[in-house]
Amino acid sequence: MREINFDGLIGPSHNYAGLSFGNIASARNAGAASAPRAAALQGLDKMRRMLALGLPQGLFLPHDRPDTGWLRALGFTGDDDAVCRAAWQQEPALLRNALSASAMWTANAATVSPAPDTADGRCHLSVANLSTMLHRSIEHEQTLRQLRLAFADERYFAVHPALPAGLGDEGAANFMRLGLSHAGRSLELFVYGERSARQPFPARQHRAASAAVARRHGLAQADLALVRQSDAAIAAGAFHNDVVAVANENVLFTHEQAFAERDEVYRTIRARLPEAVIVEAPAERVGLDAAVRSYLFNSQLVTLPGGDMALILPQEARDTPEVWAWLQDVKAADNPIRHLEVVDVRESMRNGGGPACLRLRVAVSEEAHAAIDPRFLLDEAACDRIAEVIERTWPERIAPGDLGEPGLWHQCRTARAALLSTLGFAAGEL
Repeated sequence: MREINFDGLIGPSHNYAGLSFGNIASARNAGAASAPRAAALQGLDKMRRMLALGLPQGLFLPHDRPDTGWLRALGFTGDDDAVCRAAWQQEPALLRNALSASAMWTANAATVSPAPDTADGRCHLSVANLSTMLHRSIEHEQTLRQLRLAFADERYFAVHPALPAGLGDEGAANFMRLGLSHAGRSLELFVYGERSARQPFPARQHRAASAAVARRHGLAQADLALVRQSDAAIAAGAFHNDVVAVANENVLFTHEQAFAERDEVYRTIRARLPEAVIVEAPAERVGLDAAVRSYLFNSQLVTLPGGDMALILPQEARDTPEVWAWLQDVKAADNPIRHLEVVDVRESMRNGGGPACLRLRVAVSEEAHAAIDPRFLLDEAACDRIAEVIERTWPERIAPGDLGEPGLWHQCRTARAALLSTLGFAAGEL
């Protein structure tokens, strides 16, 4: 089996509206001018880096923005321009939500249980409802269409729609899988939060939602664990578990304060997988503030073709002295992490999403890989075609006041349409 990272291409409406309560980077940069063209090219460069490392790479597409269908459901009428104009005049916050490019963070698109873990031997994907944040709650219908197109072969895949909105589900950003290899039956950890007087931000992943996804996927009780995220992590801005912990094959890479019951979590892992390697950042070396600010744990932890593991880190991790010093010790220690690959995704980082936020991991057999719609799989030639569209059609800059401009709405639609056409998608297919 092989793991494919499906990255979300950053859409032409990428802006800093500060819509994500509890996401400190998003709030800090609210109201600044964004650079959608640079953002998309940065994300594409990260995908190219993965290909250069010998890893398969997939792509998910920007959603249709502004989402005028959603605005019509809120009572605005007329053609697309009339709907957007009325929303901007009467409820500008709603238009800001309808223009969000947050679907680029595909770690929140779905939760994925690979075939070795499931009762029917298929790879199961459950689309996340993202119901805690308004701008993200509108994503799941378009996400479902993409996943059902990409993974249409029911011999290998089962794609489930979002859970009811009352159960907050934020997808694979709160999910980890630990086993001897991608091909082996593994322990799936579902990390949830609980609201507490000790932390001011919402706990976005509900325990009941995690349990429901595990049942849908047909996981055996011995192969799953429901794990509570620590209040301290949520209060520090770790709105998803992947801001403080990430796993790959037999390695858990985590902060000391990631989990509410740390010792119990480690006992559960070691009981199920004695070969587990836990690489933990001590709070005295790397504080939660530094971990969240640098997105150290929102790195991608991947297995290279030669068998070593690499961390795909944001530039901010290298720019944070205590983080970079600790990483040198990790690299020198006796563990599988041997390579530190630094990427520039500053535009995404400023909106609160690092390298791991931008990708959804799907482990598949060779046969299942061959059954994926090839339009969602990348090579260098496809990257070149995408780059040409971005450079030609994506906006260079979006300031807060630009969100109410018809020219921007038209440019976003035109840019997305050009991308879909270039990749071979028919009009109306997505």
